Amino acid sequence: MSAPLASTARPRLPRGVRLRHDAVRDTWMLLAPERAFRVDPVAAAVVELCDGARDVHAIAATLAERYAADPGEVETDVAAMLGDLVAKRVVEP
Repeated sequence: MSAPLASTARPRLPRGVRLRHDAVRDTWMLLAPERAFRVDPVAAAVVELCDGARDVHAIAATLAERYAADPGEVETDVAAMLGDLVAKRVVEP
């Protein structure tokens, strides 16, 4: 497991990486050059908010409000997940 992303980091998808819904398989895919990752709907909700303008704290707050969850727990989970995606080079901090 990678180090969690700092709450002040402003994650974004690097050039060439995109999030797409595969309608045939009814699943979300994170597509990168020469590789693809299947992501669950929760991970897709996080990744779609990674626009480089919002920091991890703001992403977590948005998701906590959307899903009526504890903001602290959401931020911990979001930071850990984004840290893993940074290690896989499909998200830039």
